[in-house]
Amino acid sequence: MFGFKHIQFDAMTYVMHYKNGAINQEGRGLSFFYFTPNSSIVAIPMGGNDLPFVFKEMSADYQTVTIQGQISYQISEPKKLADVLDFTVNEEGRYKKNDLEKLNQRTINEAQTAVTAFIHGLSLQDTLGAASTLEQRILSGLQSSPMISMLGIEIMGVNILAVRAVPEMTRALETSTREKLQQEADQAIYERRNFAVEQERKIKESELNTEIAVEEKQKQITEKKMESEVLRQENKRKLNEMVMSGNIELEQQRQSLVEQKAINDRKLADTKAYVVDTTLKPYKDLDWKMITALSNNPDPRLNMTLAFRELAENAGKIGNLNISPDLLENLLEKGR
Repeated sequence: MFGFKHIQFDAMTYVMHYKNGAINQEGRGLSFFYFTPNSSIVAIPMGGNDLPFVFKEMSADYQTVTIQGQISYQISEPKKLADVLDFTVNEEGRYKKNDLEKLNQRTINEAQTAVTAFIHGLSLQDTLGAASTLEQRILSGLQSSPMISMLGIEIMGVNILAVRAVPEMTRALETSTREKLQQEADQAIYERRNFAVEQERKIKESELNTEIAVEEKQKQITEKKMESEVLRQENKRKLNEMVMSGNIELEQQRQSLVEQKAINDRKLADTKAYVVDTTLKPYKDLDWKMITALSNNPDPRLNMTLAFRELAENAGKIGNLNISPDLLENLLEKGR
C-alpha cells in the first residue's frame, strides 16, 4: 500500500536495510516495514554450508586425476561478503542474483589452487594414496587465502571423498597392483614354506640334539655303572684278599698251633715213653712168669690158665693128657 511493504527473515539470516544508500538497520532475524522506492535489502545466510566439489588435475607422470570432496564453511563476516557479492532480495524475499554460486565457485577455485602444485609433483600412484594430505593442503590453503578472508567466510573443514584415475588407468593400476599383490602373496607363501622348512629343520636338529644328549647321558650312565661295577669288583676282590689273607694268617696260626701242639705232644709222648721206659726198665729182663707171680693174683683160674699155657708150650713133650670135664665146666661157669 502506497509503496510500503513488510518483510520478515529467520534467525539464520543477517539482514542489512539500506535506505537512500545508507544502512538504516541491520541484524539477524529482522522483521520491519520499509518504503520500496528508497529501500534496498541485503540478506546474507549465516548457517553452515556443505560445498561439494569435483575437479581434475594432472599428475607428475601426465595422468589425469579426479578429486572429489566437500568443503564445510559458514559466513562469519556478512558485511565483507555484502561488499563483494550481491545478496539483494526483492519484495518477496528472493535473491535478485544468484551470487551464492559465485561464492561457492570461488571457494572451489581456491581449494583447487591450494593443491594444484602439490599434485603436479606427485606420481599417479602417490596421488591416489594422498587423500589425507590433500585434505590438509586444501584446509590450510583456504584458511590462509586472502580471497577467502575477503569474502568473509570461515572454513570449518575439508573432506576428500575420492581420488580417482581414468578408467583405463584404473584397470591398469588394478592389474599392476593385482600382480604385485600376487607376487607378494607368492613371496609370502615362499617365506612361509621356507619358514616351515626352517622350523622343521630346527625341530629335527633339536630332536637330533636331544637324541645325542640322551645317548651321551646314557653313555655317562653306562660308564658310571661300569665304574661302579669295577669299584664294586675291586672292593670285592680286596675283601676276598682280606678274607684270604685272614684265612692264610689263621691257617698259618693254626699250622703254627698244630706244629706247636705236635711238638708238645711229641715231647709229652717222649716224656711219657721215658717215664714208662724208666718205670719198666727194671722189669725188662725179668721173665713173665716171675712178673705174673709177683702180681699176687688170688684167682685160681689164673693159675690154671697159666698151667694150661705151660702145657701148650710143652705139648710136644706130653704123650697123653687127661682133663676132667668137671674142671673145664667149672672154669667156664665162673667165666660166664
